[in-house]
This record gives sequence, structure tokens and C-alpha cells, in this order.
Amino acid sequence: MGMMQEFKEFAVKGNAVDLAVGVIIGGAFGKIVDSVVADLFMPLVGAVIGKVDFSNLFVVLGSVPAGTEATLAGLRKAGVPVFAYGNFITIAVNFAILAFIVFMMVKQLNRMKKEEPAVEAAPAATPEDVVLLREIRDSLRK
Repeated sequence: MGMMQEFKEFAVKGNAVDLAVGVIIGGAFGKIVDSVVADLFMPLVGAVIGKVDFSNLFVVLGSVPAGTEATLAGLRKAGVPVFAYGNFITIAVNFAILAFIVFMMVKQLNRMKKEEPAVEAAPAATPEDVVLLREIRDSLRK
């Protein structure tokens, strides 16, 4: 079997296609969660705490050259080491929200699986030769 044939069989299997669809939807869903965190959640948290932009919370760990912009992007562009804890906070909140949403989805799927009545398989029909042998055995016992 050629490598292309093996690849074709692998690529069209249901699991590979399902995985590809999941990755694509997951990427788009990640963007939605990023937007929810950056555009909806973090401004509310920032309003309560008093700091609106968490992405620019950092501590400079090296010397800053003269004329360097005092933003995270400017310092990174200049090659100044920074401890960017604000960016970490934003990503951690993204993860927490995404993990919670996935947890709720899995919980709903499990609940739906439990509600479906289990259909019991009918016992397999006994092969005709076995039935015939049993009849012969029973007639010999008499």
C-alpha cells in the first residue's frame, strides 16, 4: 500500500475530520473568549480596581535607554527585560473563562447522555446448527 493511499485513508477517517473541525472551531472560539475578556470583563475589573489596561502592567528589570517609550511594546522593542505580569493576568483570566465554559459544555453533554434511555441489544439468535444439535442431545437423553 502506497504512502499516499495510507494518508488518504487516515485523512478521511471520521476521527481525523472531527479533530480538524474541533481545532478550527476551537481557534474561532478562542478569539471570542479573548474578546470577552479584553473588551467586556477586564474593563469592568479595571473600573473596580482603578486600572483599566492590564496589558501594560509591568516591572522593568533592566536599564532603559534614553528616548525609549515607557510602554510594554516600546520597552520590548528596545530589548529591555520586563516582568509583564499584567499580560499574564489577562491570559490567566482568558484561560479561567475558557476552562469554565468547556467544563459547562462537558457537564451538559454528560447530562444529555444520561437522559438518553439505553437501548438493550436483543440477544443474538442461536445458530440453526446449534439448535439442531441441542434437539438431538435432548432426544438422546429420553
